[in-house]
Formats: sequence, C-alpha cells, structure tokens
Amino acid sequence: MTHRTPILALGLLLAAAGIAQAQETPVAVRGARIIPISGPEIENGVLVVHRGKITAVGDARTAIPRGATLIDGRGKVLMPGLVDTHSHIGGGDGGDASAAMHPDVRILDAIDPRSDTFRKARTGGITTVNVMPGSGHLMSGQTVYLKLRDADRIVDMLPDKTMDSIYGGLKMANGTNSLRGTGPFPGTRGRQTAMQRGIFIRAQEYMAKENPPRDLQMETMVEVLQGKRIVHFHTHTHFDILTVLRLVEEFKFRAVLHHVSDAAMVAEEIAAAGVQSSIIAIDAPGGKVEAINLSYSAGAALEKAGADVSYHTDDGVTDSRFFLRSAAFGVRAGMSRAKALEAVTLAGARMLDMAHRVGSLEVGKDADFILLSGDPLSVYSVVEQTWIEGSKVFDRADPKQKPFFTGGYEVFRGEGFFHSCYHD
Repeated sequence: MTHRTPILALGLLLAAAGIAQAQETPVAVRGARIIPISGPEIENGVLVVHRGKITAVGDARTAIPRGATLIDGRGKVLMPGLVDTHSHIGGGDGGDASAAMHPDVRILDAIDPRSDTFRKARTGGITTVNVMPGSGHLMSGQTVYLKLRDADRIVDMLPDKTMDSIYGGLKMANGTNSLRGTGPFPGTRGRQTAMQRGIFIRAQEYMAKENPPRDLQMETMVEVLQGKRIVHFHTHTHFDILTVLRLVEEFKFRAVLHHVSDAAMVAEEIAAAGVQSSIIAIDAPGGKVEAINLSYSAGAALEKAGADVSYHTDDGVTDSRFFLRSAAFGVRAGMSRAKALEAVTLAGARMLDMAHRVGSLEVGKDADFILLSGDPLSVYSVVEQTWIEGSKVFDRADPKQKPFFTGGYEVFRGEGFFHSCYHD
C-alpha cells in the first residue's frame, strides 16, 4: 500500500456518492414526440423519471420537479425501451449431445455478463431480452430474461437482481433442427412429439407424488405444468405449429410460438388457442426449407385474427441494432402502426410476464426508454440514447461507444454473435 491509496479510495467513494446523488435527482425529457404504446402519441410531451421509475408522462403542461435534470427532446421521438423475446447474445449455450431434452440446464450459468453483444443490443434500443439456448434439441434448456444493465455478475442483470424466483422460460423445439436421428435424438417428427409427451406425463406423475426425491428436470417441468414457467417453442411449418397447439391443449401449459414461418396459414387456429406468437422479419432470402413461407405478412395475419404477436431478432440472425426495422417491415405488409410498435415493446413484455414493468411508458413502470432522431419506422432514424431504470446506458454522441453501433461482426468476434437459433 502506498500513500496514494487513501486518495484513490476517497476518489472512488466520491464517485460512488455522485452516482447515488444522480439517481436521487429526477430526470425530465421535454419537447419530444412521445409514443407511450399504451395510449395515443403525445406531441411536445414530457417524461419524468425518478429513482428508476416513471413518475409522470404527459403533454407540455406536465409538472416537472424543481431541480430535475432537463433533457431537450425537441425534434426527437421518445418511446419505451425495446423488448426482444428471442436472442442469443451473451455467448451462452444449453444442452449437449448427451440427451435430446435438458429442461434442467440453465443458460444463465453460461452467459458472459460482460459480453460486448449486450452493448451492441443497447445501441439498437433493446433494454429487455429473452436469451435462449439453441433449437437443436427438443428441450435445450431454460431461457433467461435480462435487463441490459451494466453488470459484472449475471444476477445483476436479472429483473429483480435475485435468483429466488423463476427468471426465464423453457426452450422447446420441433421440426428440422432437432431431427438428428442419431444417438438419443429423434429421426422423425412423430418420434419428436412422442418424446415430448412422455416427459410431460412423467412430470404429471412426479407432481402427484408426496415428497418425491429432488429431480431438477422434473422440477422445471412441474413449473411449466403449473403455469409458472412459459414454454418458448421454436416451430415453423403449419403442421408443426398445430402439433404445438395439440400439446398445449393436452398438457395445459403456457406457450409462445417462435418464428412461426407459416403463421398466415394457421393464424385463426393460433388465435382460437389463445397462444402468443413471436415472429421474425428477415430482410434477405435464404435459410432452411421449412421457412420457405416466411413472409412480412405474418404480423398482419396474426393481428387480423386477433392473436397476440411480437417480433424478435434471433440475434445473430437479425442484428440487434436493426430490431426496429421489424416493425417497419410489418407495417409495409399490412400491419397497423400501433400493433407493429407494440410488437417490439409491450407485446414482447407480455410474453415474458414483464408487462407490469416494461414495454410502455406508464407511471410506476421501470424508466426504460429510448430517444430517437426521428420516427421509429423511418430507415433514416437512429437510436440516440438508451436508458434503463433511469440510467443512461447508451449515448450515440459518446465516441467511445461508436464501435458498438457501427462496427462489423469482427468487433464482437468470440462474443457469441454466431449463436443463431441452431447450433449443437
């Protein structure tokens, strides 16, 4: 220890005190066009946040607390932070080749919280994300819902910063990806579903026992059967989608359909089942044969049928920095503006059981918002600032952050960008 150590310690304490003081000071954005999602757009609006929560949102007459930090939003658009219901950022992984189903595996245990892919996502306005294991298994493991705060520990990215509750869903899949036909993996679609039905039946039997021995796989499946854990189900073709709906009907679990390439062909059935859909908008052709019917019209078809629909990136299939384009593609193909913007915010929050906290600008919700240079559906608009719980986590004006919003994939080499929806 040197004579400089006490000075350094004092400096750190003062810095910490400054941060704490900043969190105690209200922040008000005024003059922006506000898109609350839960209500009509507000021209020349005011948003006030304090201690991580939204305390006021309204027109220019909205009271601003004395001493608040003021942000000039004139000429800008302000809307909720984006919610990505399906991503692979963070470099995590799930089950291995030892079995086709791993409901006990937690991707949380494999994620690097310091990954620059999280910073990349924030430049695209994403503030909440569902990080998934891959779809090369019938059950590849538990997903995790994260708030994209700056953190050195993964627990500090969990919504409540605790592991005392269920903090994610369960990833399931059917169709081509998990049709390996070797070792423990199924070789036919019929066998896929038989194996999935089998584990649900075992879970029912386990749940019926009094004081059964602890079984991590069965504990997860019981949470699914009890409706406490949502199943995020990778599926593409119209007949694979209907297979998922039959499983939902038989075992009464909550499910979100992911990708749903043939959504327009079975939109009425999806709506009648009350099942939510998380879809993707891909701006280049190619990919697997079972996604041949993938169309920008999926969102419009689901909206017309009355089904709840959100968008996702499946990053790195779609780069997180371009997530807002999904809503624009939906409107281009007939989706309403309101539902398209809801599909990247509040609808996604519903699918993560987080709509009480995020997805819209309402008093009492988390102060997660983004400031845009223009209309969110314009190709010329960019995210200028991203805020999570009242703290600014991205500022386009900061030259140190430039690599995260302009850099190519080489910037994130080794950071997990290659973990698309299918990998072993």
